[in-house]
Amino acid sequence: MNYNNFYTESIRDPEKFWATQADTIAWYKKPETILSEDKNGYPLWYKDGELNLCYLTIDKHVEEGYGEEIALIYDSPVTQTIKKYTFAEVKAEVAKLAGGMLALGLKKNDTAIIYMPMIPQTAFAMLACARIGVTHSVVFGGFAPHELAIRIDDCKPRVIITASSGIEVDRLIAYKPLVDEAISLAEHRPKKVIVFNRKLGARVPFKKYDVDYETLVYGSEETPCVPLPATHPLYILYTSGTTGKPKGIIRDTGGYAVALLFSMKYIYDVQPAETFWAASDMGWAVGHSYILYGPLLNRNTTVIFEGKPIKTPDASTFWRVIADHKVNTMFTAPTAIRAIKKEDPDGDFIKRYDLSCLKNQFLAGERCDNATIEWFQKHIPIPVIDHWWQTESGWPMVANSLGLEKMPVKSGSATKAVCGYDIKIFNENGEEVGTNEEGLVVIKLPLPPGNMLGIWGNEARFKASYFDKFDGYYLSGDGGYKDNDNYIFITGRVDDVINVAGHRFSTAEMEEIVSSHELIAECAVIGIHDELKGQVPFALVVTKLNATMSHFQLQQEIENLVRQQIGAVASLKNIVIVKRLPKTRSGKTLRRLLRSLCDGEEYQIPSTIDDESIIDEINSVLKEHEIGCYKIK
Repeated sequence: MNYNNFYTESIRDPEKFWATQADTIAWYKKPETILSEDKNGYPLWYKDGELNLCYLTIDKHVEEGYGEEIALIYDSPVTQTIKKYTFAEVKAEVAKLAGGMLALGLKKNDTAIIYMPMIPQTAFAMLACARIGVTHSVVFGGFAPHELAIRIDDCKPRVIITASSGIEVDRLIAYKPLVDEAISLAEHRPKKVIVFNRKLGARVPFKKYDVDYETLVYGSEETPCVPLPATHPLYILYTSGTTGKPKGIIRDTGGYAVALLFSMKYIYDVQPAETFWAASDMGWAVGHSYILYGPLLNRNTTVIFEGKPIKTPDASTFWRVIADHKVNTMFTAPTAIRAIKKEDPDGDFIKRYDLSCLKNQFLAGERCDNATIEWFQKHIPIPVIDHWWQTESGWPMVANSLGLEKMPVKSGSATKAVCGYDIKIFNENGEEVGTNEEGLVVIKLPLPPGNMLGIWGNEARFKASYFDKFDGYYLSGDGGYKDNDNYIFITGRVDDVINVAGHRFSTAEMEEIVSSHELIAECAVIGIHDELKGQVPFALVVTKLNATMSHFQLQQEIENLVRQQIGAVASLKNIVIVKRLPKTRSGKTLRRLLRSLCDGEEYQIPSTIDDESIIDEINSVLKEHEIGCYKIK
């Protein structure tokens, strides 16, 4: 199939194109209205259609005779456990859990937070919510109680579903005390907390609101899937915003189902019954789309992996999983490959395994450097496909669509726009720039199915964040350019959200936490380049005049503050004390200039800078502490 013809059709007549794609899924009520608008003029897809995503991912396959095929493989090197579940087994577990949730008083349009590690019960909880029309919000288990409390107050869940513990390499993390602390910090009080006890030795304090997961499932009847409108909010997924307060991205049901099935076929080129592994976490967009819903929609076996690319037990883990479970297509972040490369530069672990089953390796979450791709292909000679998308989109926006036509790979490019995405590069004035000229990556409305429905409880922020700058266009927040062949190159964020190993964090939120230390007068937190994680946060702090604490102790205390309030995944370990911060005459901190200084990039001194001599001051401090481009390798 020709990419150009297919893509052109999707842009010329999106309504006709996505009407055809809607025929690929089973509706309870087939939509007659394909494309419409909400009260604010934002596009809606299939608004009069009815369906249920749990039915499409599980029940439908059982009804069609595939109940004994493997749906989920749980591979946990941290507990030395491998367990496989058929579609029929998943259906029974999910239907009974959904029945138990109904018995607890949950109903369609309620919300639930899921705060769990990478275990099968996390998937069961998500599917059970989808089955009865409860909007779920999965919160990454690495977040501290403070972050969980923010999300509790924002989405106001009727229940929280959690587990007794998670495992970080070789360290047991008791989840239940964290949930209890978050509830005590939050203003909203959930009615119940459903607790899956893993019986690994973690402390599980009992509260009056607690319900045992296994008891609930055992004592419940299976409940059928509830027909839901296509625009029903399937889930809320929080992503960092530049204001410091997370944005609750809302995903619809119908458009999302159509888009995910389209992507499995035309982007990932995965056939039903093949094994697909997205090595991510269920708490991120990748986990929702490509650990759970996408593969199961396409009747693929999906892998739920509880471990790390290294240290569980070593850098051979990924290759062992691929070989053991005959993985055909894999998706991970470049950080994971870099970590493996660092531990096993000569690829000795790779040689131990038969990886002939692996057809394609997809990378996303951050920019991938050419050296990492070359290392991978040297040891595993298969296509390595970089592609670009966001939490907001829910599925790829720029990719090498293998199911349509395999295009040549260009280093640094995610290839071309995916069907439905009319991507342009604008300057600040909203004018389209020329070939190879960098600007703002924008997408002409209507966005295709599967994109966000809005921001939970905040229509004004939704409009201001994405649509106010350029009328009729979605502002991605990323910079980039197109080359002569219409290949798209994404150059990075243009706001103050940083990307640490595929996890997005708000520098505004980090600054607020750093500034809360009693000795800090002011600070700036930026993201600087890191070979392993893509970016890491770096804080420049100005201390109060009476501060006598050593640099080492201050760094430790600030690091602990961030760890306690955001979580260890934030990794704020680079902290330096400076006399002052570079600012404009109006008092605005010049963060972009700081990033350029740290990364050793060319920069222009803004005409509005208060005092140019501060540049030499900052460079001197960076060199003294071996930060960024001054780091000794």
